[in-house]
Amino acid sequence: MNDTTAAVAPARPRWAMKDLVLMVVLGVVFGFAYWALVQAWNGLSILMGPAGDLSQHLLLGGWLLVAPIAVAIIRRPLAGVIAEVIASVVEVVFLGSPVGPLLLVAAAIQGAGSELPFALTRYRRFGWGVYAVSGLLGAGLVFFYSAFRAGWYGQDIFALRLVLQCLSGIVLGGLLAKVIVDALARTGVVDNFAIGRAPGRS
Repeated sequence: MNDTTAAVAPARPRWAMKDLVLMVVLGVVFGFAYWALVQAWNGLSILMGPAGDLSQHLLLGGWLLVAPIAVAIIRRPLAGVIAEVIASVVEVVFLGSPVGPLLLVAAAIQGAGSELPFALTRYRRFGWGVYAVSGLLGAGLVFFYSAFRAGWYGQDIFALRLVLQCLSGIVLGGLLAKVIVDALARTGVVDNFAIGRAPGRS
């Protein structure tokens, strides 16, 4: 899939059952992946010692992945938001996330921020820049919610937290998502979805 192709591909107006099924599958798969990421976060926090509290910002972008992936493949409004929320439900209900139900709120904010750049292009542009902005907004919006809950406002390292989280969002939540989507497109496993009907795909 190239950027020119994405720019002219029309968004389909209605959801199909296979789109709903894929969105749920992605949510479940990434729910488990996000749980594994929590374990990596705990390990990194220990390795970083006194600076371990910053590890969550370094890895935050990883918790944004399912939204742009779902949007890019399905190309339906709210696909990213719903996929993120489903992943959070899996974390809370089946994997016992210590965050609890409030994780669903954070997931909805992340999903909304990640999906917004694609929505502004009417789900027709899927270049590197759009993915990068997706990661930036997903990480940035949820940061202010997390800062309120965790009491980061007024801290000397508030700006450092924000910068680290936004950079993580761009790299792990945006650019890595494009790498994954492009890899899936090359295998042909998503040819039956909206991404596979983009005219002129390589």
